[in-house]
Amino acid sequence: MPIPKQRRNPRVALPFDPNPRVPKQALPTNACDTHIHVFGPPHIFPYAQDRRYEPPAAPVEYYFQVQKITGLTRAVVVQPTAHGTDNSAILDAIAKSGGRMKGIANIDEKTSDDELARLKKGGIVGARFSLMEDRAGSQGAIEHALPRMQALGWSLDLHVDPKNFLAHEAFVRSLTITTVVDHMARCEPADGIEHPAFLLLLDLLQRENFWVKIASVSKISARNKVAELDPIPYADMLPLAQAVIATAPNRVIWGSDWPHGNTFELGTVPNEGDLLDFLAAAVPDQATWRKILVDNPSRLFGFDT
Repeated sequence: MPIPKQRRNPRVALPFDPNPRVPKQALPTNACDTHIHVFGPPHIFPYAQDRRYEPPAAPVEYYFQVQKITGLTRAVVVQPTAHGTDNSAILDAIAKSGGRMKGIANIDEKTSDDELARLKKGGIVGARFSLMEDRAGSQGAIEHALPRMQALGWSLDLHVDPKNFLAHEAFVRSLTITTVVDHMARCEPADGIEHPAFLLLLDLLQRENFWVKIASVSKISARNKVAELDPIPYADMLPLAQAVIATAPNRVIWGSDWPHGNTFELGTVPNEGDLLDFLAAAVPDQATWRKILVDNPSRLFGFDT
């Protein structure tokens, strides 16, 4: 469906949880959160006119506190749609991180070669594109960007839902660039691991250029409001996470999706401690725990090991 050029009165998103909890399992040195966003502050980094939602300010300094409490050290900051193709806020975050952050940009056909070079110099290592009906993005936009991204040595962060994943199956299978399927293709636990979209994901993971990101489990889970006594947060997502880990343990990464800016219907935002506790429940052993949090993101995004 066409995306309007300007949205009036976009929905106001909830703020992030100000009290992140320490995860139950200690994190390895150089643990990386591969999916965070930064928002504004809007008086310095204005939001895009066509934004889908109105996020509260969440500058990178707030995320540094999340890292300090949880034990996370590194991060990949992903350009949110609320900032459009102006990647200034994520470049600022990377510059302030002291080498502990990389970035995934939002680009389009208007992005110049000089701008791409500037982005790469600023720590950008990939670009994100959506194939979803409720937001901007198209197969044509990806096809236009692919040669430019490959020349830069970037990866493709592919944001899809099950319906559009299957609709674009032939195109996705044709990709030779390093491709990260975001949010496990947003497959829902109620559909199970035999759903055609999830089977497609598992099949793609047989190929060395396909990776998967375990992220947004709190948004996709039917148990998104975590009870205090729930031993495993978002436990209905475990079969999906365990299946991708078993299929390609060397090409699985994890992201918190902090600060969870477009959460509306749920009425709550997750705690980073719960999200890490979910991951700990999904991994089979300490070696895999380290792979997902340290080794895999280091190799994919070029962090020093």
